[in-house]
Order: sequence, then C-alpha cells, then structure tokens
Amino acid sequence: MTDPISAEWLAARLKDRSMRGIAIETGALIRSGAIAVGARLPSVRDLAFALGVSPATVSTAWSDLRKFKVISGRGRTGIHVCGDKVSPRPLRYGGDADYGAEALDLRLAVPDPALLPPLEEALRRGARAAGLNSYQRVPILDSLAAAAGADWPYRPEAFLAANGGYEAVYVTVQTLIRPGTAVAVEDPTAMRLLDILDNVSAQLIPVACDEEGPLPASLAAALAKAPAAFLYQPRTHAVTGRIVSPQRMAELARTLRGSEALILEDDGVGDVSAAPPASLGRVFPDRTVHIRSYSKSLGPDLRVAVLSGPAEIVAQIQAYRSFGAGWTSRLLQEATAWLIGDLDTTAMVDRARQVYGERRRALIAALGARGVAVPDRDGLCLWMPVRSEQFALVTLAARGIAVGRGANYSPRPGDHIRVATSLLTGPVGAVADALALADPVRLRGLTPSH
Repeated sequence: MTDPISAEWLAARLKDRSMRGIAIETGALIRSGAIAVGARLPSVRDLAFALGVSPATVSTAWSDLRKFKVISGRGRTGIHVCGDKVSPRPLRYGGDADYGAEALDLRLAVPDPALLPPLEEALRRGARAAGLNSYQRVPILDSLAAAAGADWPYRPEAFLAANGGYEAVYVTVQTLIRPGTAVAVEDPTAMRLLDILDNVSAQLIPVACDEEGPLPASLAAALAKAPAAFLYQPRTHAVTGRIVSPQRMAELARTLRGSEALILEDDGVGDVSAAPPASLGRVFPDRTVHIRSYSKSLGPDLRVAVLSGPAEIVAQIQAYRSFGAGWTSRLLQEATAWLIGDLDTTAMVDRARQVYGERRRALIAALGARGVAVPDRDGLCLWMPVRSEQFALVTLAARGIAVGRGANYSPRPGDHIRVATSLLTGPVGAVADALALADPVRLRGLTPSH
C-alpha cells in the first residue's frame, strides 16, 4: 500500500462497523502487512463518512489502537501506523537509549541500597502475619493499616495495600477513569504517571506549577474543562523536588470546591521527604485517593504502598485487583508494618533523608562554583532548565553521563533535564563540569518549574 491510506480502501475491508470491530480489523490489516508501518491512515471524519458511522466511533477505535502503540498522532498532524505488534508498553519509561555499562547513569532517582534498612528481622516478623497463605482477599492487614495510619495526613474511611506506588495509581486509574476522558495533571510530573494516563487514552490538561506547587489559576482553568480527576504530588515532587506549601494546599482546596473531580494524590517520595505528610483529604475525604509508597524509605523489593479513600471507592479498586494480583503479600505487609514501627528503622530513614540532602546540596554547590544556580529543594534529584534538551543530552552522553530527558516528564514541549543525585557518593566535580557545559539556563532567582 502507498501512503496515505484512502478512507474508501480501508472502509471496504472493515466488515464490523462497531468501535471494537474497527479497532480489531484495522489492527489485523496492520499485522498482516496490508497496511505498512509508517502509512498514514485516513482522518476520523473521512473514515466515519465512508463507513457510515459517527466520528466518535472511529475516534474511540483509534484511541484503542493508540493505547496499544499501534498508531500515533492525532488531529492536524495526521494518524500514522507506528507498529505492527499489539502490545501495551510504557512509552516513556522503556524508551530511553542504552548508554552502556560504563556510563554514569543519573536517570533514575532511586534509593541507595546502603541507606535502606536490613530486612532479615522484618521478614521473620512478616512470616507471622495473620492469615498467611490464605486465598482470602483481605484489602489490608490490620497491622499495616494501624502502622501507616499513625501519621496519615487525614482520617480516611478505608485503607488498601498495593504492590507499590505506581501499581496503586494504575489500578485506581483503571478503575475510576474512563478511557478518553480528561484528567488534570501537574506539569511536570513523573513519567510513569504520564504512561499510566496514556494507557487509558486520557486527555491530559497540564496544570502549571511554581515553587509552592500547582498554580491555583492554572488549576481553575483546567477544572473549567470538567476533568474526571486531578493528579498531583502533595509532598516532595519526584521530578522537581519542590514541596507544596501549606498555604498553597489551602488555595488548591478553595479552587477545588466548585469541582466534582476526583483528587488523586501520589506521595511517591514518601518518608524520605523533608516535609510532613499532607493531603487534600482533610477537606475532601469523599473524593480523595491518597497513595504513599514505601519503596524509597524501606526498599523497593518490599513492593508495598498504602492507598486510602472513601470506602466505596476503595472497594471498587479492590474489586478491580481481582483480575490480577487480588491482594498484596501478607508477609510483605506485616514486614512493612513492623519496619514502620521499629525505632532503629526510623533512625535509618532519618539518616537517609539527611544523606540524600547532603548529596544533592554537594552537586548544587559544585554547580554554583561554576556559575550555574540551581535551587535547593528536596528529594533525590535536580530539575535543570537548559537551552536545548537535545544538546544537553548529547553533551553529557559524550562525557559518559546519562540524565533524564525532560520531555519524558511533561505533556508539553520544553527544555529540561532531570539529574538524579541519590547515588552520587563520591566527588561531584566531573559531573558539575559536564552539566555546566550542557548550556543550562542561568537562573538569577527562583522561577516557575515550567
């Protein structure tokens, strides 16, 4: 076939005119090679006319194929075939180049294993969990609910254990967000969150942020478009490191009063954050889902996060989980509960928070000595504006350093890089030298993060 594909040609080969039929049969034509990778598909309106169906039917079918990374593009840019294998996969998380084993990889802001608590005693305690090896699908052990609830930022109706923070966000989105609906999301945000929203073909409405968090005016503009949900990070931001101030939380609460949007909070940095737990659940307990991950503080292999929300919503999410895991390991829940209450573990988490701050500030100081000002926020990374993202990536790669591509963290174009600092255990002069050559924007003061 030549490019583009005509609406008449495609319509003649689609026998099932339903949304599902259009998606399945178009996918089959692509897999068979009848439609080549790279071909441009007809517009939604043209194909709908040729098929005698509504444009919404074709648009939904295209959204389904887009979710599985078979097609890409929309609107004036056109719709192109980008793959012939129907397999959903995270576009951003799995799309970075391989820099080689010798590169200094500063892409992922992950915890230092040397700063995580030992698990031997915790796992012994976990083996005593109530109902161990039962197939009864209990949402959360009482011990974990009590341990997590001790410093939870509000009193929710129900808790649920999940297999990590992103799994908690994923099952929440899959349960509560209908495909193709609008979602307001702070900009920038974690790339895994964007991939999760892309997987349900959500229409992203970016909410701009400054040093104190999402801007109320930008959120108000997003809410005017009636999004199904507002997704943000209420404590330390995993990308920019900024912390939502108490004053900004109050402003966001006022902005959200006239909306019915679900409030979805991802506390991914968790207890290594320098800020206390925070949540809009204090004001909107009937529509807030708050998620705290324990991967950064207690260890990623525990695979434990805790989710809270209204009892009805938590029951819906738990019901959806029955399609897969069904429940989170009781052994790991009990181990996590013990670690949360263990005083030695608390001291280790406090120490890790201090060390991560020292490593971050060491790189900030080294950059300052080279004339590059970067604000000292919080967390496990730096968010740096650069004049050209591509130039910065190439410049750093030539010096054996890999950093996060800013475009992975934003639904809008921009020029930033994310530099993980959590594993920078030695001298940082060479890293600072390379970053100074990456043409960073020379900040004179604190500016909006996007």
